[in-house]
Amino acid sequence: MDHIFGPVNSRRLGVSLGIDLLPPKICNFNCIYCEVGPTTTFTNTRGEYTSTAAIIAEIDAYFADAEAVARLDILTITASGEPTLHSGLGAIIAHLKQISTKPVAVLTNGSLLYLPEVRRELAKADVVVPSLDAARQESYRRIDRPAAECDLERLIGGLVDFSREFTGRCWLEILLARGINDAPEDLAALAVAVERIQPERIQLNTVARPPLETFALPLSLEQLRAAATCFQLPVDILTDRNSLERGSDKSEVSGRQADQEDILHLLQRRPCPADDLAAALGIQPDRAAALLTRLVASGQVKISRHRDRDYYVIAPRERDQKSADRPPA
Repeated sequence: MDHIFGPVNSRRLGVSLGIDLLPPKICNFNCIYCEVGPTTTFTNTRGEYTSTAAIIAEIDAYFADAEAVARLDILTITASGEPTLHSGLGAIIAHLKQISTKPVAVLTNGSLLYLPEVRRELAKADVVVPSLDAARQESYRRIDRPAAECDLERLIGGLVDFSREFTGRCWLEILLARGINDAPEDLAALAVAVERIQPERIQLNTVARPPLETFALPLSLEQLRAAATCFQLPVDILTDRNSLERGSDKSEVSGRQADQEDILHLLQRRPCPADDLAAALGIQPDRAAALLTRLVASGQVKISRHRDRDYYVIAPRERDQKSADRPPA
């Protein structure tokens, strides 16, 4: 399947089936910390970049297996880029709600929430996790490197409108990178913006996996805890060992042994250490290690060392390298 991945264990969301709306990497940001890689289609225009009908067909094919569906806790819409750029988002959410009682979550950078139609489409979801990495223009440009049409105040205004209108759960994710958007004036500006937005809670994060830019550095846990005190709302501190995407203790979430294709589908969306990958897919570490060894030997996967941990990443093909020219920062 091209658009369905997992299910994966998520400590905060439970057993989650991933639905990826876009190929790598269609986005209106080119974030310095992105683990997917550089933005190759840099756009702020919504469109049907992949077939809505094809995505729905994959969903229906998966849901034909009632036993697999019964093991799911939640359906999570994401993208190798920004999912709200897909003009079929609303139809896909509506279809999920039609065929299933499982809650639907959407992960988004929040940049298009100023559009009433995007807010209407997301209103059908149960959980929405938008991002706001900076509330000062200079820091916003440095960390998210947005398309020229992306306006920071319009982004914050869209978050305010969405949070006010949305009847589901809205969790605002803030990612801090050392020396980029973590200065006292940055945190103060973010605190003011959060007071305007009024999400249910804040998810405070930092750079964990190998980032796009080597100068995107993480904060320590102590620094994250200090930053959390700037906010008046509940704050969840997400770390490499405790995040939306990190696995729980559940095993065999799919009801079958994961194979090399499952690993490739997950690694196409983010680099993973072997133990994280085993936990996410609900398999034993020795099986994950064996599968990864075969994938490395075949040249499909390579090992990248990052902060004293080995991460497994998809080995780029020659044509991917040529197409990965970065847009202007």
